[in-house]
Amino acid sequence: MNISRLFLVIAVAYLLVGIAIGIHMGASGDHGLAPAHAHINLLGFTLMTLFGLVYRVIPVMAEGMLAKAHFWLHQVGALVLLVMLLLLLSGRIGEPAMVPLAPIAEIAIWIGIACFGVNVLKNA
Repeated sequence: MNISRLFLVIAVAYLLVGIAIGIHMGASGDHGLAPAHAHINLLGFTLMTLFGLVYRVIPVMAEGMLAKAHFWLHQVGALVLLVMLLLLLSGRIGEPAMVPLAPIAEIAIWIGIACFGVNVLKNA
């Protein structure tokens, strides 16, 4: 499992989604999805690109459980959170529906980034 490559490939997928949402908002004049657009580009593209490049530049960081935990926690957490945010902003679900999963997804992202931080302290 090449964590650097996985982060970078998935980052490009999020970039394409983020740009598509931006194009949709610009063409329709409806900017209601702007918070989701920003979160997709930050959690999806920007952070995953940064993580992928760090793992590429410091390969020892890509080895071991910290990197794997970081990868999976960020992937699952970001996907769940971003899908729920899109559903909320598009009116398909209400805020009460966010309560069971969104906080868990946010905590997963936080724990994943904490794993990355520990990895930086140990190996960078």
